[in-house]
Amino acid sequence: MRVGVPKEIKVHEYRVGLTPASVAELVAAGHSVIVETKAGAGIDFSDQDYLNAGAAIAADAAEVFAKSDMIVKVKEPQAQEIALLEPRHLLFTYLHLAPDPEQTKGLMASGATCIAYETVTANDGSLPLLKPMSEVAGRMSIQVGAHYLEKEQGGRGVLLGGVPGVPPARVMILGGGIAGVNAAQMAVGMRADVTIYDISNARLAELDMFFGSQIKTAYASKATIAHAVKKAEVVIGAVLIPGAAAPKLITREMLKTMKRGSVLVDISIDQGGCFETSRPTTHSNPVYEIDGVIHYCVANMPGAVARTSAFALNNATLPFVLKLANLGAEAAMKADPHLANGLNVSAGKIRHAAVAEALGLPFEAA
Repeated sequence: MRVGVPKEIKVHEYRVGLTPASVAELVAAGHSVIVETKAGAGIDFSDQDYLNAGAAIAADAAEVFAKSDMIVKVKEPQAQEIALLEPRHLLFTYLHLAPDPEQTKGLMASGATCIAYETVTANDGSLPLLKPMSEVAGRMSIQVGAHYLEKEQGGRGVLLGGVPGVPPARVMILGGGIAGVNAAQMAVGMRADVTIYDISNARLAELDMFFGSQIKTAYASKATIAHAVKKAEVVIGAVLIPGAAAPKLITREMLKTMKRGSVLVDISIDQGGCFETSRPTTHSNPVYEIDGVIHYCVANMPGAVARTSAFALNNATLPFVLKLANLGAEAAMKADPHLANGLNVSAGKIRHAAVAEALGLPFEAA
């Protein structure tokens, strides 16, 4: 199969769909790879690195799409990339379609087969291709929260871990999944006062056993959340319903009760955000303030640590890329139902029930 890797063009996105090491694996398996010039420059991979791995170099994205059967990316395709897709193409990348009707309509119109990293599943029901970026975003969220708590950044002027005689900041983590746990690990390491909120009692019990006395856990009822936000200095939104829009757990009314200079970090923003006042931001303009509360809602948080993120993502995606290249999309999905769960769009139809429901569009199984 001919595999193409275009340069990411989303604002401040430096990751790359395939590293040279991944390219070498595909070439060794008998496939050809074409990489857009400077696709890896943001993480210090030169065109020569890709040539050494066996890839060909294309002058622009149009050439990559024209000469490829499968397109491997990181972020959702932008409008000019969607325009290059054809029915023959297989697109393998993050899509996050639930809050993005325009992208969805474009992909449907293209006729391409579009498999989303974020809805591919594993035997235990987890999301193996979302996991590495959730780990990165979870760990980053605490760094970000600590930074924007600083007075110079508009924050409350609180040190996350406190000092002897002065209490630490209260960190409230909504969601006990991969991102939430990684946020908690960082917050505990910085000696913050950490509570994780979740609606699964079984998960809360697991977290209690894992962290012991280092954190507190609480059932995420509306009343509990409303009470807790009044005291929190940092709130991490780490809620996920696979393929669907994130639930709004903190309302505008709750926001008015929060301390001035406190910080909200919405890791769920790719799926629409879990705060009512959330709207996507970029690394060039990452925060805004509402009712005295700082909102950080960058839609590609891991892009800030692009080299770490690219390697972590490739470790997870490469086995699936190889399977798709070796077997073709149809046979690969028939052989692996977990990969089939990643199918979001094909032949102009929505193929994922949660995506269809979130967008109010018809669902048609493949």
